[in-house]
Amino acid sequence: MTTSRLPAALAPWGASLSVISPELAVALGPLLRRLDALIGGREPVADVHGDPDGLGGLARSGRPDQLLPSEWLLADEYPEEFLRRLVDGELLHLAPEFTTPAVRGRLVALVDAGPGQAGAGRLVQLAALLVLHRRATARGTELVVGVLGDPPGRTLTGDLAGLLPAWLAARRPTDPTPSDVERALAELDAADRAWLLTSPRLAERIPARPGVLTSEPAHWSADGAGHVLVRLDGATAELPLPASRIAVRTLRGAEFRRGGPVTVARPAQDTGAADRPTLPVFTTDARTLLARGGRPTTLLAVNLPNHDGSGATALRLRRHDLPGPVLAAGRTGRRLIALCVEGDRLTTHVIGRQVGDPGAYTAELAAFGADPELLDELLAGPVLPLLRRSSDLEFPLGGRWWRIGPDGRVAADGPVGWGTRDRTPFNRLREPRLFGGTLHDEARRIHHFLHSGGTQAWSQDSRTWEVRTAEGAASRITFREQAEVIGLVHGQQPTLITLSRNGHLVRAVHSDGVRTLTRFSGGEGKPTVHPSRPLIAAETRPGRIVVGDATTGRVQFLIGGTE
Repeated sequence: MTTSRLPAALAPWGASLSVISPELAVALGPLLRRLDALIGGREPVADVHGDPDGLGGLARSGRPDQLLPSEWLLADEYPEEFLRRLVDGELLHLAPEFTTPAVRGRLVALVDAGPGQAGAGRLVQLAALLVLHRRATARGTELVVGVLGDPPGRTLTGDLAGLLPAWLAARRPTDPTPSDVERALAELDAADRAWLLTSPRLAERIPARPGVLTSEPAHWSADGAGHVLVRLDGATAELPLPASRIAVRTLRGAEFRRGGPVTVARPAQDTGAADRPTLPVFTTDARTLLARGGRPTTLLAVNLPNHDGSGATALRLRRHDLPGPVLAAGRTGRRLIALCVEGDRLTTHVIGRQVGDPGAYTAELAAFGADPELLDELLAGPVLPLLRRSSDLEFPLGGRWWRIGPDGRVAADGPVGWGTRDRTPFNRLREPRLFGGTLHDEARRIHHFLHSGGTQAWSQDSRTWEVRTAEGAASRITFREQAEVIGLVHGQQPTLITLSRNGHLVRAVHSDGVRTLTRFSGGEGKPTVHPSRPLIAAETRPGRIVVGDATTGRVQFLIGGTE
């Protein structure tokens, strides 16, 4: 957003407000300015130096009366050189000393992400984060956001374009406790300046300290709360809230800009960090490769065409910016369906022909019993599979399969398969319930199991595998290397795809020998193997994905980056 599109009173905020929509910037204006005045009396933009205490050396800047006598002599003898040095900042000044050292350290916002701060409280937190970020930038330091109740050492940092969506997604099912506040404060460095953004209820239960900003809604109407009562270190102010329509869109993440300030020119080919694919995965039997973007709210997808047998073909991912972090996704026919975390709910978004009524398949997160730490781990990994069975949606979460009905009704649908538990990454090829054929009797009793199309394989020790094709042909595949089996391919002959323990070498192992898939080795994270086709995809370097034949190792498609 350029400053010319802002009211005159908000023009100084142009850089900070560039990460939100113009409509939200104007709606937040009154709240923003009043909070800035409240916070400004306790958080100066410039560092606090204390009382003067003589001179401490030389500096390149200062007042005219602090210029060295030799500089005044230069002005008298060589005025043009004096002016040049003045313009270039080369003049020497006497540097004053102070009894109190300058305030350093970070600005740390400890936010209450519990249900007690939902709605109006989160809007106040958003305005406060904008104010604190602007002041941190002016002081040459950074703003760090800590969510009360998170594990030790977990904080949110970075520029506003990435920080605000991450803050919005960090919602917790329970309110924090005084011990959470005490633990968060104990982790801070001595030079840090901490602000606590919470509810009056929690503020009353902790020892009095400066920098506690509380808020509670006021002036209710049919459209919800119209004002909010804010208290800060004994000062109280009643501030206006944005209209309900823009407020709801904001709390769903729809008013955040996913890129940096639009006033920064960017080459046409640079699509930004959000378009850099990571963690590629095949979640369904379709020839669709999904990847996370640089932000959790970005889903990238590409439909792989049939390869013509010639050299590698460059493909482009299609970017989908969604209103919340993407938890699960999958292609069903011509539809791409994504399940997003929006506050305390899971919402469904369809790219293509809609499924059901608007707002269908929306469920409360609490119904799944997933703790915030598990959700954070899942959102940092590949997207989970999302399947459509009859009129329901199915996906795995927390060691169980779940069904979501069109009316939002949630039902547990049995445990996940062998080798996948609450905290381990989900592997679609290890899930027996996704196998379309009939499980062999031995496979039913064994922990190590894989399937691909109509072929299944099982093992007692993950080294020697018994394989059965859909036609009943049996074979055995054995290898000695210390490696993890990450997939099964049922091309011309059944083939295991393995990844060495150091995560560097990818190999195709079959009953007749071993082939090292060099072009898919040494990349970022684990490669992904298609559940029914001889395809493998790997992120060989940040933002660069190669897709090819999992048995021959021949690259068929190049996605992202440059070769």
